Amino acid sequence: MKFARVCAALVFVVLLSLSLYTVRSNVATAPDFPTRVITSNDPEILIDIASGMTGSELAALLFEKKVIESSSAYFRLAVSDKRSAKVSPGAHRLTLNISAAQALEQLLDPVRIPNLIKVIEGAWKSEIIGSLRAYGFSDKEITSAFKAVILPAGFASAEGLLFPAQYSFPNGTSATAAVQAMLNRFSSEQIGKEILNATGKYSPSQLLTIASIVQSEGDTKDFDKVARVIFNRLKISMPLQMDSTVHYIKKVRGQIFLSTSSTLINSPYNTYKHYGLPPTPIGNPGVDAMSGVLNPAPGDWLYFITVAPGDTRFTASNDEFVSWKFLYEKNRKAGAFK
Repeated sequence: MKFARVCAALVFVVLLSLSLYTVRSNVATAPDFPTRVITSNDPEILIDIASGMTGSELAALLFEKKVIESSSAYFRLAVSDKRSAKVSPGAHRLTLNISAAQALEQLLDPVRIPNLIKVIEGAWKSEIIGSLRAYGFSDKEITSAFKAVILPAGFASAEGLLFPAQYSFPNGTSATAAVQAMLNRFSSEQIGKEILNATGKYSPSQLLTIASIVQSEGDTKDFDKVARVIFNRLKISMPLQMDSTVHYIKKVRGQIFLSTSSTLINSPYNTYKHYGLPPTPIGNPGVDAMSGVLNPAPGDWLYFITVAPGDTRFTASNDEFVSWKFLYEKNRKAGAFK
């Protein structure tokens, strides 16, 4: 009886090995067009990738549209190349009769995605509305979309929750579905989950507001330090006095200098006139800014200033800050920030 079991086990192992060999052999020999030089004269086709389409379904679509020589060739590549998971739904312009590897490269090329909506780190909601309008949605559709979308608990505005990324949508996608996709992307990203699930002195909405200020105020390398300055000021009820919050009110970018009259604007977003945080984020921060807020650098700094491009300094001394401000003024007048 024991001998029979051993024999049966051996037979199973042999059959399994033969099955795996057969599968691997078929995959390895899957027909594939050779990688070649692509010219502007090569015929192209526009394919539409549905949201939720699996790798095998996409492989079948590419084969059906004569982009690749066999669905197996692309599916084999998709399984081994993690980048395949980043292929976005929507329209893609592809060359006919190319290798599976070239097909994947083209699917990942944003230049080959018509009507791409790109949300950059720190973009304002108003700027994203402009992109939605350029995509083809009407003002009425966009307004209705922002009223209809579902926001995470504790948020009254989509500002800050429109995750910076590149978006392309299948034909027929509504404005509501497009905006909701941006919000859902935030909720599904690990950094978004950490913000939304944060507990402690500051609510998720407040943390995201701080991240939006950090995004607008500092260089990536200084995000954690800028976050610490904001937390330190809030802790002692010191006004934030962040230029970026006034720029948000005025809808201006790229202006280093802030006039005295601008600091007197009557708005809850003016952190020169009002203590504490603005009522909502002042833009849509990226991963690095949010990480800086969740993991602020240790320090007692209360002030920071960029005295020259790439030279941002932090201090707890008002006297030192004032001396650096004179240096900033000197450099600004000399044209260092142009």
